[in-house]
Amino acid sequence: MSKIGVERLTAFQGSDLHDLCDAAEAAIEAGGGFGWLKPPPRAVMEAFWRGALLIPERMLFVGRLDGAIAGSAQLVRGPRNNEAQAHAAQLTTNFVAPWARGHGLAKALAEAAESAARAAGVKVINLDVRETQDAAIQLYRSLGYRHWGTHPDYARVAGKPVAGFFFCKELEAKEPEEKPA
Repeated sequence: MSKIGVERLTAFQGSDLHDLCDAAEAAIEAGGGFGWLKPPPRAVMEAFWRGALLIPERMLFVGRLDGAIAGSAQLVRGPRNNEAQAHAAQLTTNFVAPWARGHGLAKALAEAAESAARAAGVKVINLDVRETQDAAIQLYRSLGYRHWGTHPDYARVAGKPVAGFFFCKELEAKEPEEKPA
């Protein structure tokens, strides 16, 4: 039986950076890239992940399968001067390498990000995904995310437009509104 785990990563240890880059490259090649259509040069990929750890408004979560990093999710808060949207965060770069799928890592990563968001006082999580990412769309719907909009020209793949779906999830229950007597 495989061992899975999810953690917030604050520093790379041992083979973490290598594992994360390998997992990201595999996910991109399988069509699950988070902006990339083909893996960038390794130096670019490493700089991307190192940078994710340097930005105070980002929390990087990794999913491990038998100790190796097999996927990630990032929870991104807005800049500190954006008071109007301080209640919200963005879930991004949520992926699992094809070789590690089917173990519940994608769900565990999203749930870890949600838990951290609640602890940080976030009220709403937003995310967006290409319409072609069926497994991700199904996951987000199963976790209670609401599809609120579609952008018909969200991305370009092989020179053709691909729609993007926008989702949100309220993390705290709203009080029912009282009706005037």
